[in-house]
Amino acid sequence: MNVRLYLDEDVSPALARLLRTAGYDAVSVHEVGAMTRSDDDQFDRAISEGRTILTFNYRHFNAIAKRASAMGRSHPGIIISYQQYDRNEISTLRDALVSFLGAHTAEDLANTLMVLPRPATP
Repeated sequence: MNVRLYLDEDVSPALARLLRTAGYDAVSVHEVGAMTRSDDDQFDRAISEGRTILTFNYRHFNAIAKRASAMGRSHPGIIISYQQYDRNEISTLRDALVSFLGAHTAEDLANTLMVLPRPATP
């Protein structure tokens, strides 16, 4: 099954548009009017929509993943990017994410917190 993505507030909404153009099911917090909601609320929304969340916020989402695991709560997964990308690097982030998604199914990501590898340098 293909991964459906929910992009956190710190991730540029331009990435969701680029991913959709490439054939991926991706929405941004910005597009659905969920800005300024707590990370727990964002996680709950991602779960309710069956979407894996993409975030730069390791500290908060690592804690959320640990709580979910301790409670036996299922979720579609969390992808963390340690590297934050500027708007002018959005295509680099898209390429890294597309490569990552090409190697992982929704089943692979379910109930996990995975780190998006940095893109290979030429």
